[in-house]
Amino acid sequence: MSLPEIKYCPGTLAEGFDTYSRTCLNRVFHGKKVNHVLPYDSPGSNPEAAALFEENRKRMSISGVQEKFSVVLEKNKLRLINEGEPGTYILKPIPGAGKKLDQMPANEHLTMQIARQVYGIETAENALIFFKNGSPAYITKRFDVKEDGTKLAQDDFASLAGRTPQTYGEHYKYLGSYLELFQLMKQYLPAYKLEAPKLIKILVFNYLFSNGDAHFKNFSLLQTAMGDYRLSPAYDLLNSRIHIEDKEFALDDGLLPKNLAQGKIRQQFFVLAEQIGISEKNFNDIMVLMLSQSELVEKMVVASFLNDATKRNYWQSYQGRLKQLMKG
Repeated sequence: MSLPEIKYCPGTLAEGFDTYSRTCLNRVFHGKKVNHVLPYDSPGSNPEAAALFEENRKRMSISGVQEKFSVVLEKNKLRLINEGEPGTYILKPIPGAGKKLDQMPANEHLTMQIARQVYGIETAENALIFFKNGSPAYITKRFDVKEDGTKLAQDDFASLAGRTPQTYGEHYKYLGSYLELFQLMKQYLPAYKLEAPKLIKILVFNYLFSNGDAHFKNFSLLQTAMGDYRLSPAYDLLNSRIHIEDKEFALDDGLLPKNLAQGKIRQQFFVLAEQIGISEKNFNDIMVLMLSQSELVEKMVVASFLNDATKRNYWQSYQGRLKQLMKG
């Protein structure tokens, strides 16, 4: 694999850049001039790289199926953390299971950028980055670590619900419906009324972009500088259908418990909005935004680092879901 020719910023996907744009450097790397090529080869490319990453993997505490590595920015260079050192970035190389694996970093990067730039969803800061041998990786800045290295408290919804593999079995992240997320938020967030519309917007987005892996651990509450809590920025957004044959929704019961889940998908979202106390006007405003951005989405898909076949796949998948959401 060789390094790709860069015509769009590997951070913002803005046209006319052969490396990170100033906007990307400011958002993701504290304004430091970071290179879009890492100074080492990808994990599986040779024994030295494999050993280096294996050592780092032991220091990672973030769960998940995909391999993640902990990285820190030193001056303007990114490097793997040393023992006992807090990481400020998470690096996700090409994973080891699924279809079209080499497209996964670009898929997650594109989906996260669309969420932020097209729909105004607050996301973890992120970019695409490349190993010396040209292999891509997705890099994201940790929002639970402050610049001085201190941590903000973060609780995912599985923890809030008291679910662990020991108490609920291996499938614990996927039980129930999305209505339960809002019930937990009501319990833990004084600012529930402000935060609930943000969460339903993310759920509509996940449906629209075929993110079938949005389980209880992929949503969380984050402590603010004031000591209270809010919904954390969105993370782990990607079109999972490109890589695995998954369901429309990650949770077993979908959007709503079975007794409430009637009618077409748009109607189900409408019932969910009613159940969680979002006004009809507020919900309609969200839907108008979510259903009216095709041109911008297409522009970003074209600018992305996906290969041509996956770009077509991604765009067709989005159009199919858009049609479903527009029905009744």
